[in-house]
Amino acid sequence: MDLTMNSLRLSDAIAAPRSINVVDVDSSIVGFRSRDIRSRAFNLLRTQFVRLASEGAKIIGITSATPRVGKTFVACNVAASLARLPELSTTLLDLDLRRGSVAERFNIPGERGLSDYLEGKEEDLASLSWGVEKQRLTIFPTFNRDLQSAELLSGQRFADMMAAFRSLPDSIHICDLPPIFANDDAMIIEQQIDAYLLVVEDGITTAKQVRDALRLAGRSKFKGTILNRYIRGMSADAYGYGYGYGEDAYSKYYG
Repeated sequence: MDLTMNSLRLSDAIAAPRSINVVDVDSSIVGFRSRDIRSRAFNLLRTQFVRLASEGAKIIGITSATPRVGKTFVACNVAASLARLPELSTTLLDLDLRRGSVAERFNIPGERGLSDYLEGKEEDLASLSWGVEKQRLTIFPTFNRDLQSAELLSGQRFADMMAAFRSLPDSIHICDLPPIFANDDAMIIEQQIDAYLLVVEDGITTAKQVRDALRLAGRSKFKGTILNRYIRGMSADAYGYGYGYGEDAYSKYYG
């Protein structure tokens, strides 16, 4: 499928995707709830993402140095918060092809996802999309399988797919990336996105891990760190949030 056709089909999918009910979404996804005090941090972060998009960064990755520090939690909530903006169409892409968990967070059924498209088992990219009722969010999940993810992400099919997303007007695309230390997938994906941010967890992520992650992934598209203090569950004061901008932003937290 050429770039033009892919873009047209994606526009159709975003306009009318298959929908899941918001009540079925995992309780940790608070970004849809404007009156929920827990969503305020993501509203603040949303402003930074809108600014990045206005500067030309339409495809933005969210990653971490290591697993289990909250990158998917942050990516899902940022996308949910962005979806409340009427002037933008927001998509959430699960590019953690080996350990993706976006489908689980949104309670998306099925077995077909982005890895099937990249493997050539599914030709219609738009058919893989899901939406959330009454929200301007389109989700492209992946379902975990044993596959050669680096080869898929290095291929022309992936490059063309990302170009199709980038060509969509009035849109922003949030990508949940694999952890940088897990394999070389995040570094490969970085070549096809416009910017990325690094999630760090207070008391868990070390200064050395941040430095090593930036050395591996490169600084040219690095736009800042997101400090996640997800400590005692989802009570209103159970987690904190911080954002730093620029290639040395992590020094705000680590010195």
